[in-house]
Amino acid sequence: MKLFDVYPLFDVNIVKGQGCRVWDDKGQEYLDLYGGHAVISIGHSHPHYIKKVTEQLNRIGFYSNSVVNKLQVELAERLGRISGYEDYQLFLINSGAEANENALKLASFKNPGATRILSCEKAFHGRTSLAVEVTNNPKIVAPLNDNHHVRFLPLNDIEPWVRELSRGGVAAVILECIQGVGGVQMATPEFAQKLAYACKRYGAVLICDEIQCGYGRSGKFFAHQWLGIKPDIITVAKGIANGFPMGGVLISPEFQPVYGQLGTTFGGNHLACAAALAVLDVFEEEGLVENAHTVGTYLMEELKKLNNPHITDIRGRGLMIGIDLDVPHKDVRQPLIYNEHCFTGCAGTNTLRLLPPLCLAKADADEFINRLKTCLKA
Repeated sequence: MKLFDVYPLFDVNIVKGQGCRVWDDKGQEYLDLYGGHAVISIGHSHPHYIKKVTEQLNRIGFYSNSVVNKLQVELAERLGRISGYEDYQLFLINSGAEANENALKLASFKNPGATRILSCEKAFHGRTSLAVEVTNNPKIVAPLNDNHHVRFLPLNDIEPWVRELSRGGVAAVILECIQGVGGVQMATPEFAQKLAYACKRYGAVLICDEIQCGYGRSGKFFAHQWLGIKPDIITVAKGIANGFPMGGVLISPEFQPVYGQLGTTFGGNHLACAAALAVLDVFEEEGLVENAHTVGTYLMEELKKLNNPHITDIRGRGLMIGIDLDVPHKDVRQPLIYNEHCFTGCAGTNTLRLLPPLCLAKADADEFINRLKTCLKA
């Protein structure tokens, strides 16, 4: 059997990681400004994370959600406290797509007569049935998923959103407060606040997709906390368990749970919860959310000081940064990997996307800038 060949791969086999560094099978070290696509939140192979996951695996790795799992209760309490959402409810699953899928289902259960969803142009919310339908990329929407529930509207232009909401029949509005795949485009406070008000006025559920921009990456626990809004539902994944597959849905107390309404086999299993609790331990002990803000601000300021003619824009918050180029990103990203041994992400055709572990230091940021300068000069 062969692998189903749907990923274009860099010819690099990563076998080891530590902090913000990874190594390939030839022993070559790389600076990691990609974080496994924003997944590595506390750094590769953090000793506390390894200890807690190993201890849990030595007790029990998995049992079903038909029995009490006190780790889930502890995680809900800790996450509520650190994020500022102690009055919300937590449903645990395995991925970001599942989180958005369940969030949209909850919105539909709450508004059974409404069958429309509003999403952003350039949005990316996942590849499963409902999640891909609210993703603005026709190339990955299968005919079976194209059910005409969704209207895509421009970010930061409130008028069409209010117009569509006022027509009625909108079950949910789903928003990335900082778009990832869309190129690190950021919602403004004015737009977000007016959108939240319009959702309340017309009875639509506001879902903030914090899968990539949340969990400390923006320099606050959630990116929407920069915007002065409080969504009805928040979805998380990626950095929640530092590489262990996990996702979550934070749900307003206005939603009443019903037995059988949602379900999962693997979601919230013992090993996943141990990993997620270890992440919160490190967040608090090492101040990683604050570090994301401090180092991210420093990195953007230093990038702007370059005044490089190939850089046309720099934007972001915390350690989610977009660098627009006047050349295709592959012309810079590939030499960064193969010549300068540094991983970054990308978006569109011309944007480098930086998503490093939240433990990135200023010295790492300086090192990245020097390697980037070499590639831009070439």
